[in-house]
Amino acid sequence: MHDEKDLRIAQLKMENQRLHEKIHRLEHNVEALTQAVLHAAKQRFGASSEKTPSTVGQASLFGEEDADNIPLPYAPVLQIKEHKRPVRKKGDREKLTLGLSRETVECVLNPDESACGICGSELNVIGKKKVRSEMEYIPAKLVMKDYVQMVYKCVECGKNDENPYDAIYSAPVPAPVLTHSIASPSSAAWILYQKYVLSVPLYRQERDFKRMGAALKRDTMANWAIRCAEDWLRPLYDRMHEQLLKCSIIMSDETSWQVNREPGKKASSKSYIWIHRSGSCEGPPIILYEYTRTRSGDHARKFLAGFSGFHVSDAYAGYEKVEGITRCLCYSHLRRYYLEAIPLDSGRKEIPGSGGAIGRAYCDKLFRLERKWKKLQPAERKKNRLIYSVPVLEAFFAWAETTRTQQENLRKALNYTLNHKKYFTNFLLDGRIPLSNNLSEVAVKPVALTRKNSLFSDSVAGAKASAIIFSIVGTANANNLDPYKYLEYIFRALPNLEFTSDDTILDDYLPWSEKVQLECRMQNTKTEVKEKDDQRDETA
Repeated sequence: MHDEKDLRIAQLKMENQRLHEKIHRLEHNVEALTQAVLHAAKQRFGASSEKTPSTVGQASLFGEEDADNIPLPYAPVLQIKEHKRPVRKKGDREKLTLGLSRETVECVLNPDESACGICGSELNVIGKKKVRSEMEYIPAKLVMKDYVQMVYKCVECGKNDENPYDAIYSAPVPAPVLTHSIASPSSAAWILYQKYVLSVPLYRQERDFKRMGAALKRDTMANWAIRCAEDWLRPLYDRMHEQLLKCSIIMSDETSWQVNREPGKKASSKSYIWIHRSGSCEGPPIILYEYTRTRSGDHARKFLAGFSGFHVSDAYAGYEKVEGITRCLCYSHLRRYYLEAIPLDSGRKEIPGSGGAIGRAYCDKLFRLERKWKKLQPAERKKNRLIYSVPVLEAFFAWAETTRTQQENLRKALNYTLNHKKYFTNFLLDGRIPLSNNLSEVAVKPVALTRKNSLFSDSVAGAKASAIIFSIVGTANANNLDPYKYLEYIFRALPNLEFTSDDTILDDYLPWSEKVQLECRMQNTKTEVKEKDDQRDETA
């Protein structure tokens, strides 16, 4: 009897322990799901900025007063920034419209009102005053141009034995941008500009062309885009690709893209567009996009074949297949891992004192140091990194190695940090290497916006053409060119050139060439405003 009682007690204890473990697991799952919902709600409805909030205790982990000294952790400082509103200065409104042409509208009296209402005498103008300025919108219009070639005949040839045959001459005619098509350089450039810069899908452009009196179908516009990309933009793309591989730093990223009719794949399956661009510390910016069927690292290996330098990206393992590079990982990606590990309260506010906040604070410390050295030469920046950034990194990795946690997101962040420790320290090798891959992420945005509005490419040819067009307009924009003017300039010039046998001719039509900068530079850029302000000050 006594043994049965003891056995029953032991069974109940085991059952109790099992239930406690189950409750613990369920509580852990509930907390993880709650945090996932809160983070998702914050991401969707909260501020899009990833800036560290100043009210969180760990935000000032290292303090702001002396960024070169590293005090002990857990020393929170609450800083509240005062609200400042810039004072509007005289001439600010004129700066907004500095690149626009100006017209004067004179307001005069009607002929029947040009006499004095008292004595009836004639009125003379004695002065004028400016009342207001307005920005007038002039809607676009379509015009069909008929090219008529004049044919000439010599008046003397054919009349004598010395020149018995008639001499016939024809006036030169500019080559069309697309043969057997009504497309003009301006209309083709406008369609590409609308879709790939303003993210206006072709079905919306179709409605706009109909409004202007042209029944231009979307499949016709898509065909124009594919032909223009292959005939005129592809040669420039290949030339820029050669220049990109000569750079010392290349930054890469990738994003998904859908193609409806892709052989061997479902319409709903994912294809990809890769972004490869030059760094900000060498030469003119080059931004190239490439469409691929899959996300395999072999695509990056083929595209970057011949490049030997520093490669900045996230920790995607596919880039390991690229040969001859030194990988440098992005601290913005690392920081997001710790950002997602910060627990939130029911109001989606961060709970201070968490491990995620500490990890984010280390990343913030490195970014603050980089901002201080932004205007330094690469050699000086490298020297400062070795003096000030190395201690931060050592403390960061030591903290990551000794931290133990049951929180899944924080554990992911710590593993991400330690598993790629080598690549996270490679930015110390050269002062030109950026701490983040943000420039590539910015280059992804036009693709994401176009994907959101246009949804997909109908064919592989359309996807390849999209990547080429993104490259041309993206590089043009990065070089302070007006993308529409640049596209129109290319479509007018290249059809009249023989560049197939000598592609060096294309160097004069790359976005950074002196001739293109003169013809297509963006109007009213900040640099031009500053130059005009300086000229105004000198004149005054």
